[in-house]
Amino acid sequence: MREYLTGYLMILPATGLIFLFGIFPVGFALYVSLFKWRLKRGDFIGITNYTRAAGNLAYVALFFIALGALFLAWYLTRRARAQAREHGERLWPLSIPALLHATAALAFLRWSVLLLPQVLDIAGKIVGVEKTRALFMQLLREAVLAESVLPAFWTFAAILLAAMLSGAAALKRWPSPRNAAHQGMLAVAWFSAIAGLILGWFTYREAGRAYQLALEQGSDPGIWPQVITISTGVVLMGLAWLVWRSAERQDTGGGFWFRILAALVLLVGAWLLIGELPTVIAAGDKRMWSGLKVTVFYSLGTVPFQLAISLFLAVLLFQRLAGSELFRMLFFLPYVTPFVASAAVFRQMFSVRPQAPVNQFLRLLGLEPQRWLQEPTGIFTMLATRFGLDLPAWASGPSLALVVIMIYSIWVYVGYDTVIYLAGLGNIPSEQIEAAQIDGAGRWQVFRYIIFPLLSPTTYFLSLIAIIGTFKAFSHIWVMRHELALGTVDTFSVTIFIEFFDKVRYGYASALAFVLFAIILILTFVNNRIQGSRVFYG
Repeated sequence: MREYLTGYLMILPATGLIFLFGIFPVGFALYVSLFKWRLKRGDFIGITNYTRAAGNLAYVALFFIALGALFLAWYLTRRARAQAREHGERLWPLSIPALLHATAALAFLRWSVLLLPQVLDIAGKIVGVEKTRALFMQLLREAVLAESVLPAFWTFAAILLAAMLSGAAALKRWPSPRNAAHQGMLAVAWFSAIAGLILGWFTYREAGRAYQLALEQGSDPGIWPQVITISTGVVLMGLAWLVWRSAERQDTGGGFWFRILAALVLLVGAWLLIGELPTVIAAGDKRMWSGLKVTVFYSLGTVPFQLAISLFLAVLLFQRLAGSELFRMLFFLPYVTPFVASAAVFRQMFSVRPQAPVNQFLRLLGLEPQRWLQEPTGIFTMLATRFGLDLPAWASGPSLALVVIMIYSIWVYVGYDTVIYLAGLGNIPSEQIEAAQIDGAGRWQVFRYIIFPLLSPTTYFLSLIAIIGTFKAFSHIWVMRHELALGTVDTFSVTIFIEFFDKVRYGYASALAFVLFAIILILTFVNNRIQGSRVFYG
């Protein structure tokens, strides 16, 4: 117990800082997203900001988040039960203190939610009066001691005290080094289960309220058919993946092909059901979906190229060439240069003026100057027009303005990726390369079968960081952005910035930020499942 207390006291300052500057801002942003918020807090509107952005797809996502929370509760309970059974320990008596700890966490959230409006209303109370520290502390004390807040705090304190006493009693009654871990795991399971039920009920109530409101206005929003159809499609897609994976474990050819065929049938059914998505997307915020499309273009146009170029440069610089140290510094220099400054230089280089450096270079080649950052036309459409072809609108590709920003991003991050790849190359044992060369392997074979597989951890790390970075990119895009590009360079982050600072819609901007957060989590999970399983650590 003394070691546990010492350890917890050591990490207490760091935990407080993480909560104050990490967890609390995220929770407060979630709170803001549930209100109609313009400078001051407005009315509570539930998930209206999310449905305004993503349409009825928001209900589907929230229902699946609720199911995910329930699944997490089941998984943690099963895992704790397996560990207790393995060591011959009793688990279920620990569920009572675990439930009390989970209830204390929920009571703390309830007290925080009730306290926030009282604290936020202080801004309106000090208008027109002399602003002093004593006045602020008095108003803050009144907010904490408000009739709706103080009982919630004492409820939280009582439940927390009961949880601590019951947890200590359980530790004394069943002394085990795994007792505290079991309590923590069961507490998280209880919290996930309760939170999942609350979120599911809240989403169902919000969907019913929106459906009833639409019927009163004489329209049918189609909420429940779309929710059921898309959810069924997602479930079928998950079943198809499980059936496809099970085909690998079949001993007979008949069983293998039967499962492959069943997986394909499930995929076709899932595709037909998920085909309702275009209708749902059309009902959402077109600016948000446009920002997501631009972000996908930006990610696909930068990540593969910067990784390929940096890997090529790293292999060259690893050959101990004369002056390789100088080239390493030159390649890394754009990454350490302030983004705003280098982006401003790029903006001048790709200016629309005929005297701009890039346009002058095109003139030397006998080509016409381009509008670059002011050109909203898709790059594929421009190429097709030059060759006399006609492409549909959906195949136009990223705009020329976005391509310029892609070039800048590749130029900046190639140096960083090259340095990381050089570190990865330095960790490859030279004995394996020498043995392959003695056996007659050529340079390409050595790279293909030894160097590249052993660089898979580095490639996995760089690709994960790069994908997350492209979805969060903002500063250089904002500097190079031009209004004549007609929004073709406005990524998701830029869209959030415009909603927050230009349109002063704090609640809606917070909802968009959480949508982006969910997209990044999904991409990270997919990348871990697809690429993470193929990493070779030697």
